[in-house]
Amino acid sequence: MTYFDFNSASEQTSFDPIPKGTLVRVRITIRPGGFDDASQGWTGGYATRNDNTGSVYLNCEFVVMEGEYGRRKMWSLIGLYSPKGPEWANMGRTFVKAILNSARGVHPGDNSPAAQNARRISGFADLDGIEFLGKVDWDKDKNGQDKSVIKSAITSEHRDYAALMGQASQPVSTAGAPTTHTQATGHAPIPGRPSWAQ
Repeated sequence: MTYFDFNSASEQTSFDPIPKGTLVRVRITIRPGGFDDASQGWTGGYATRNDNTGSVYLNCEFVVMEGEYGRRKMWSLIGLYSPKGPEWANMGRTFVKAILNSARGVHPGDNSPAAQNARRISGFADLDGIEFLGKVDWDKDKNGQDKSVIKSAITSEHRDYAALMGQASQPVSTAGAPTTHTQATGHAPIPGRPSWAQ
């Protein structure tokens, strides 16, 4: 008789929601939805369109990088367009701005040219893989159970920002460093922003 030995298997981990309000350094991964609209600047297949509602969004996975909840995953949407009006897209733009401020160590009140440049991306590829300090919130899943989500980013003026971000953040003084787009393509992004990034 064949035996399978499970003595060396890992112990179960808790799937309880991460406590609401917990601050965690996370890496964002965009799950491609294959929807492009070049007139909006949505290229590369990153955007997802809901055929039932007509809404367009980024389907994002957030992985906790370290600490007590290291390797835990959360999923949230970043709105790009809703046929109901501009509110959802505006919330999405606000979230992306906060993500960039957090990831690049930019104070929200800093409007210097370097800070403004740090809040620009050449496309969704620049968000894919970015690390920032997120604040855990709760939503209901399809079964009505609580689930952890990331809906807001914590920026450099927060008292715990430096300790939790460690060396992952790049202060705005290094804003001249090559972007993901520059590193990937070998040339700087073409000036001018698509409508969703205005």
